[in-house]
Amino acid sequence: MDTAEILKKVRQIEIQTNKLVSETFAGEYLSTFKGQGIEFSEVREYTPGDDVRDIDWNVTARAGVPYIKKFNEERELTVFIACDVSGSGQFGSADKLKLEAAAELAALFAFSALHNNDKVGLLLFSDQVELFLPPRKGQKHILRLIRELVAFEPKRTRTDIGLCLQTLLKVMKHSGIVVLISDFIAPASSFEKPFKLAAKKFDLIPVILQDKLESSLPHLPVCVDVVDPETGEEDFLSLADEDLNNTFQKYQEQKMKDLTHLFNPYKVEPIIIDTAASTADPVVAFFKQRAKKIRK
Repeated sequence: MDTAEILKKVRQIEIQTNKLVSETFAGEYLSTFKGQGIEFSEVREYTPGDDVRDIDWNVTARAGVPYIKKFNEERELTVFIACDVSGSGQFGSADKLKLEAAAELAALFAFSALHNNDKVGLLLFSDQVELFLPPRKGQKHILRLIRELVAFEPKRTRTDIGLCLQTLLKVMKHSGIVVLISDFIAPASSFEKPFKLAAKKFDLIPVILQDKLESSLPHLPVCVDVVDPETGEEDFLSLADEDLNNTFQKYQEQKMKDLTHLFNPYKVEPIIIDTAASTADPVVAFFKQRAKKIRK
């Protein structure tokens, strides 16, 4: 895309996303994600009904009357969007590529964070860190994130989810929210160790991009040339071959089983996105489900 097309696409995403956030996401986001803890505010004289566990005994001893500590919740959060920009993201059998869906998803989280005055950072990765933007606030910063996602041209084509998570573990000194957007076409065992560490440290949200053609091929009496976008390997496939379709389905099923096995011990709940459908609806459903659990 040239500069004019990039700016037009960014503007479209901004308009669509701001409307969604204003109408739906802002409240759900706020009720879903808690602050990072509490910070000390002040001391005041004890009044009947206050929790005696909050009494500041040092001040009480000096003043001769009970005083309690007051605390405020630290509402500000850091949201880090980690997006897979490897070669498989350039695939799409419907009206959008997986990378285009990723840009829309990143915008939903970023503008929701902006609405609540949270910081947002971005990490684009293949089998190396392609781009790192530190967390900041403000609409100008958010628009830059979206522009990078729309226009970025990665140097490499392969995927290393483990490297992405290891990088975040190093650069994020405190807990925060990590939105990991990928099609997860990589063995779960290849990133198991850093995933476990990240799941303990962060509020980790895997967003799994899926294209239906990757698990269910059309049954047609034709042969096609295919190229693996990450390795460059070529093959010649017959779409009339039932065994081929079964192989695709079994691979997808096994991939999801492996990911579920990795996620469940840490109560990590993924968001699954069908690139042929709405990218917003599964995120809204996720927010609502998380908010219900928190209220319980």
